Amino acid sequence: MADALVQAGATVAVTGRDRVRAEAVAGELGGGAAGFALDVRDPASIRDAVDAVGAIDLLVCNAGIGQRTVNPDFLTDPQPFWKAAPDAFGDVVATKIMGTFLVAREVVPRMLAAGGGRVVVISMNESTMTRAGFAPYGPSGAAVEALARVMAADLEGSPVALNILLPGGATETGMIPEGVPQELRAGLLDPAVMGPPIVWLAGPAADGVHGERIVATEFRR
Repeated sequence: MADALVQAGATVAVTGRDRVRAEAVAGELGGGAAGFALDVRDPASIRDAVDAVGAIDLLVCNAGIGQRTVNPDFLTDPQPFWKAAPDAFGDVVATKIMGTFLVAREVVPRMLAAGGGRVVVISMNESTMTRAGFAPYGPSGAAVEALARVMAADLEGSPVALNILLPGGATETGMIPEGVPQELRAGLLDPAVMGPPIVWLAGPAADGVHGERIVATEFRR
């Protein structure tokens, strides 16, 4: 998504808990990107990063840590919810749910004060939300989508639009464990599938689009 937005001419702020890593990723994206340290679980860190970035036209809520932090072999050896360590469970929930809430809570009032803006919350397939062995990743994704729907309702009639975007299937990202059999990996989506819809949502063609759930694999301009 960041790459697609940069290629479309946007100035993109890439964030992460590790500033050096965020800056390195921004450097790979080219001159239209800059890296900032931001921990989505820490209101002070969020405020400092947003202050450093400045005016924000588009917020993409995509922070998350995956199921591999709870079970490194979740795709090949799924474990029931009662085997999930409470600390690991809490980390996923804090990052995905609280992170979405805290960052939007900081950015959206600034958009309202500026007279407009757009928020895109990244979600997942409903089958992933309820899949065996996917606690807490799946339930956290369900909660993020429910939160997005509430935020969209709260923003109805305002100059800030909020929509939900999801890939439409499992995607080849760093959340996929190492050593996954090739037959499983072959069925994963290319993350580039998220490029066209995020660029569209950022542009004038999406004026007036609000409260929608857009599946990238089904997206047609």
